[in-house]
Amino acid sequence: MRRPFALIAAALLVGALAVPASAADGDEGFAIKDPRITESSGLAASRLHPGIYWTHNDSDDGPYLYAVDGATGETVARLTLTGIGTPRDVEAVSIGPGDRIFVGDIGDNLGGSWPYVWIYELPEPKELEDATVRATQYVVKYSDGARDAESLVVHPKTGRVYIIDKKEEGGHLYEGPAELSASGSNVFRPVAPVELWATDAALSPDGRRLAVRGYFGGIHYAWNGGKLRREGRLSVPLQGQGESVTYSADGSRLMYGSEGAESPVEARDVPGGDGGGGERGAGAKGGENSAGDGDGDGVGTGTLVAVAVVVAALFGLGRLRRRR
Repeated sequence: MRRPFALIAAALLVGALAVPASAADGDEGFAIKDPRITESSGLAASRLHPGIYWTHNDSDDGPYLYAVDGATGETVARLTLTGIGTPRDVEAVSIGPGDRIFVGDIGDNLGGSWPYVWIYELPEPKELEDATVRATQYVVKYSDGARDAESLVVHPKTGRVYIIDKKEEGGHLYEGPAELSASGSNVFRPVAPVELWATDAALSPDGRRLAVRGYFGGIHYAWNGGKLRREGRLSVPLQGQGESVTYSADGSRLMYGSEGAESPVEARDVPGGDGGGGERGAGAKGGENSAGDGDGDGVGTGTLVAVAVVVAALFGLGRLRRRR
């Protein structure tokens, strides 16, 4: 997916500053070791298999889902989806009631010009092994026109599916029909504003809290029946290209993922938990490398200054080259 020049420069900076997460166990963080996973763009903690996290590549990979062991970072199963078309831009994965996996092929590299996108639904396998699984494909449209999105969540109690669109100035939470239909289109409608350039989101296992992350910060909301109520900033780790977030299966941690080869998945305590990962709290490892101590969306002042310096320097070099 294309990114603005300034964003790429900033991502390089925070990638250099990031510290690898501990791989002691799945809820403490791990590194994805599978060389096939280079663009991990979504993350979902399995309820059926404790310590297992489902992920997928962004685009140009194929109809695949990977089950990664949080204790080792190793892939323990790859699912090949059948019964669907060729994926375009897979950006999100979420677990719904009854151990159903929902995959969001909802990205739009053309800036919001595709007339429809897709969601795939499949049962989570009881045995973790490479397998071919038939999925149901749903056509999705938005009531107010096409848009880019990278965040999909499924309510753990009702099974209703929601999407958050991706806009630099902030987007909206879109609500799908009470039940998705495999025939015809499923129209999603905006129900609440989201004050972030969202790259992923996750609902807590009890369905009471929504975590939304961006590249450099995050916000947590009270779900409030879909009428979101902002609670505060999230303690988001500095990552090269922050693309994914999920609650751990027990709801005690937020797990943050990034794109790239051997990309880290880093853990932070949920807001209000013992680790104090809320408005200005520390992360699971004390919060030294979190982006939650500043203003706005949780980007620290020091980080912003450093990013600005790098961007300015690169911009200056670009002008110098053009003058030669």
